[in-house]
Amino acid sequence: MADPGHAAGQPRSSRHRFTRTLTARTVGVACAVAVLSVLVTAAVAIPLGLRGTERGARSALAARADLVEVVLADAARTDRAALADRLAAEFDGQGVELLYVDRAAAAPPQLPASVVRRLAAGEPVSQRRPVRVDGQPVLVEGRPFADGTAFVLVQPLRPGAGRLVWSNLWLALAAGLAAGLIAGVLLAARLSRPIRAAADAAVRLRAGDRTVRVPVEPPVEAEQLAHALNDLAAALAVSEARQRDFLLSISHELRTPLTTLRGYAEAIADGVVDVGDATQTGRIMLGEAHRLDRLVTDLLALARLEASDFTLELAEVDLGAVLTDAVDAWRPRFAGTGVALTASPPTTPVLVRTDPGRLRQILDILLDNALRVVPAGGTVRIGVPPDRVATDPHAVAVQVHDDGPGFTDDDLAVIFERGALHHRYRGERSVGTGIGLALAAGLTRRLGGQITAGHSPGGGAAFTVRLPRRPAAPCRVDGLT
Repeated sequence: MADPGHAAGQPRSSRHRFTRTLTARTVGVACAVAVLSVLVTAAVAIPLGLRGTERGARSALAARADLVEVVLADAARTDRAALADRLAAEFDGQGVELLYVDRAAAAPPQLPASVVRRLAAGEPVSQRRPVRVDGQPVLVEGRPFADGTAFVLVQPLRPGAGRLVWSNLWLALAAGLAAGLIAGVLLAARLSRPIRAAADAAVRLRAGDRTVRVPVEPPVEAEQLAHALNDLAAALAVSEARQRDFLLSISHELRTPLTTLRGYAEAIADGVVDVGDATQTGRIMLGEAHRLDRLVTDLLALARLEASDFTLELAEVDLGAVLTDAVDAWRPRFAGTGVALTASPPTTPVLVRTDPGRLRQILDILLDNALRVVPAGGTVRIGVPPDRVATDPHAVAVQVHDDGPGFTDDDLAVIFERGALHHRYRGERSVGTGIGLALAAGLTRRLGGQITAGHSPGGGAAFTVRLPRRPAAPCRVDGLT
């Protein structure tokens, strides 16, 4: 059986989602502020208005009493009652009752006893506060005469003045609600427009559109959000472009040795290779296999470097011993290409707590990079710099200089980004896989240090690896591009 409330559930859900939007909440707040303003204004204005009306009525009644006093005072005692009756008839149409009081006769029953006593004592009566006559609030003004007579003006307060004001309040309330609704809609549209634009841009970014840009418009927070999203889109576009270039470079590097291996394998399978050439063919295939192995090893190392479980085996090592081992291992290869490798290890032991295997890997990458670009007859120098960096009690440093073609300032800005220089100099100079320097930078950061590149005095490249003597903790590598 179908749920009878299911059909109504969708509209309620939609309404619930709408009430949670910025537009709905802004409109609601604006309307609430408008209503509250109207109510507060009414709560203050109505009592003030009533008191002002009362003061005006009391002043007008006092002026009438003074006028009646002048008229009756000039009349004879015998004519005063008749004249008072005529004036009473005039005032009756104005909502004012005139009562004539004579000590020889009984006082009008509607007059309060306190008013009668004061008049009998010859005191004028001017009530600052309304008194009640027959249960109705009235204003009273009385004037006595020397002959024992007096008169009293009684004016009831306008009935329902407060209710009249409140009955007209709905006009102001409706106007306030309308103003709040209009202001809320306009404000919500103004505030939500940059947010909706940012949300749409984020959706397009997630879909792969890197050309999206968010218009920059006030307020300041919306401008900051737009700038952040625009910078993110630009950074993603650059990163993905570099990623594509890197993958193209890697695919080319993989395809070249694979093509060589496939060609020689097909030649062997077809019997084209003579027995006498088998040894040379094997050496070529072994060299290409080593090249593939090194490329795959670098890729795996780079991938592991970005993982959270990358392990380091820290130990107390002598920096000079690590440099000596690296030079001894690389000197034959340098000699075979006609490049001199000179070392200037520290004269005294320089102890540092680091991973000797990873440090050696960094040095191997830098030496391999130098060997590839330095021409025959050039020199590569490795050692500890003699300046204050070397004697820093908190850090040690190793520098590798070469006499190669060096790098431009633009190259130095992207030198540790994987594939950047490979793509830039492919076909112009000997290039590697494009990930060696990126791997060296990542390993250095993992060891808690920093690697920098610059220009050597001889015009080539200079790399400086600076490591802390006592790293606080292994560092993660984020943002490798």
